Amino acid sequence: MPSSFGTALKVSVFGQSHSPAVGCVVEGIPAGLRLDQDALAAFVARRAPGQDPWGTPRKEPDAPRIVAGLNPRGETCGAPLAAVIENTNVRSRDYDNLLEVPRPGHADFTAWAKWHGAQDVPGGGHFSGRLTGPLCVAGGVALQWLATKGVRVSAHVLELAGIADEPFAALDNSPSANGELRAQMDALADGRRVAVIDGGAGERMVEAVMAARAEKDTVGGVIECVATGLPAGVGSPMFDGMENVLARALFGIPSVKGVEFGRGFAAARLRGTQNNDPYEVRDGACVPTTNNAGGILGGITTGAPLLVRCALKPISSVMVEQDSVDLGRMEPARLKVHGRHDTTAVLRAVPVVEAVSALAIADALLAWPPEPEDD
Repeated sequence: MPSSFGTALKVSVFGQSHSPAVGCVVEGIPAGLRLDQDALAAFVARRAPGQDPWGTPRKEPDAPRIVAGLNPRGETCGAPLAAVIENTNVRSRDYDNLLEVPRPGHADFTAWAKWHGAQDVPGGGHFSGRLTGPLCVAGGVALQWLATKGVRVSAHVLELAGIADEPFAALDNSPSANGELRAQMDALADGRRVAVIDGGAGERMVEAVMAARAEKDTVGGVIECVATGLPAGVGSPMFDGMENVLARALFGIPSVKGVEFGRGFAAARLRGTQNNDPYEVRDGACVPTTNNAGGILGGITTGAPLLVRCALKPISSVMVEQDSVDLGRMEPARLKVHGRHDTTAVLRAVPVVEAVSALAIADALLAWPPEPEDD
């Protein structure tokens, strides 16, 4: 079961939802980064469960413990960085009825088909959103390294339960739009619990989530993420392009069902004259004046903000009876899910999208600049 990604910066995650711990190993973090462990813990805590009325009541402190990769001064030392998060609040008995009756929408059936009953079922095992905790640890380290290079990554809930937030001002690459984008990113960094730009939209989202929870149902949405400060020229064409690297990593986040860049699917409804980003000379450099491409052309960064969106499906654990199959008897069965579950993955997934995007971007930056062409 491979659970790693990256090339110059390689990340592996391990553990299951109800194992003693989950964790990560990060290879390739440059030596000499003085890690702010308080900032790292605060970043990981943004994803931690049990903090909100719309989320799972499973409370976990999610305090990351770095067990390798730092020198006595608290700096990265070039060795692989390893961290663990203890699982302290598990209730495996809630999943006894799932050993042979798979939950619709979950990976229970596909895991059974692949591993023939040997898979770890409680909490979803290795398929659980619990594994996004160590992803946030690894991504939190990457974010601190990116900050030393002038690169900033920020995400927000663009849409939840059909309610839209103000979008990032990233499709325009004018100086005024760039200033507005910085202000939006600054606002999101103030510690707000619901990661939205428009507070009123956030209130309506919470109301919609709580209404779905009262009806024993769940909701999905869209997370928008932007990275600024990237120079032009990072990435590769074809199969190692920035879109490829980011999409592969982002699809590793549970519940993600779609990824788009820049105008994304909306570009299919435009003409070329509307979708192209003209160039101008600004401060002695060639820059695109607009950013419909989302900061990437031919798999390589343009220097404009890198803009990506992820669509997340509704949480599959709904508290109503559903049709399933008893895999032992191969006959119809009715299933009602028990346990402690979120009403939406979207709200807690915002820092996860930031973390995974940061890891993919750091991986690309560590492989840049490319080798010079032969004479």
